[in-house]
Amino acid sequence: MTEHHPAHRGIVTTLTGIVINIFLALTKGIAGYIGNSYVLIADAIESLSDVVSSLIVLGGLRIAAKPRDENHPYGHGKAEPIAAMVVSVSLLGAAVTIVVQSIYEIIIPHHAPEPFTLLVLVVVIAIKESLFRFVFSVGTAIESTVVKTDAWHHRSDAITSATAFLGISIALIGGKGFESADDYAALIASVIIAFNAYRMFRPALDEVMDVAPPPQIEERIRSIASGVPGVLGLDKCLVRKMGFEYYVDLHVIVDGNVSVKVGHLISHHVKDTIMHTEPRVGDVLIHIEPSELL
Repeated sequence: MTEHHPAHRGIVTTLTGIVINIFLALTKGIAGYIGNSYVLIADAIESLSDVVSSLIVLGGLRIAAKPRDENHPYGHGKAEPIAAMVVSVSLLGAAVTIVVQSIYEIIIPHHAPEPFTLLVLVVVIAIKESLFRFVFSVGTAIESTVVKTDAWHHRSDAITSATAFLGISIALIGGKGFESADDYAALIASVIIAFNAYRMFRPALDEVMDVAPPPQIEERIRSIASGVPGVLGLDKCLVRKMGFEYYVDLHVIVDGNVSVKVGHLISHHVKDTIMHTEPRVGDVLIHIEPSELL
């Protein structure tokens, strides 16, 4: 895998997120323990789940970038959306863990959080939101479902921290009787995390099920094929995403009076032109149809 391969950029981005999440998880965990804030500890748990999920993302990207082999004639691209689905499920698991522990903390009386935890959360929110924007932009640029899923993990962490900030603020302002406000905030955060897990799971499942990509991709392929000499028209154009590549099944209409050899040459010209113009197209299967007008 070269440094120009889309997976390479995704891997570097994911590694950056792992390092930052380890630092944030330790910072939030220690601050939450010292500052009597379970919501901050819950936030640390969410960051640790981000580390685990990012490792899964890393593995998915590495496998998806492998070239085709005898046992995988269409490549290993499906590893990417499968990794995204695993990450989504792990995020849902983190949300359930936070719910259980939050209820426990609400039942058991405890001291109000310390004021310094608010400063920690402000820094965390700024870092995680910036990381979300960075990772999501990379995922969009390389059209990677799993990298964009990883980005939403960072956004979920930022949301958790924001609700933690709100909960701790209420606990500090309200005083006695409001000590569990941050625990209720953790419950709210868990619902948001679970919703984001669902949002990330759906596009990954769609890709595994070979749902058609955005229509502009098909339109682009049709436009390229239509400009090839000898092509009189186009019929079906089926496109599916396989990791970082698109596979195309295209029905091309040619003059019904030309020889099989000429039709074969036209089909190769169409395929070569599409793959040269759109490097993300991994393969094109051409079906030649005779024109009914000639």
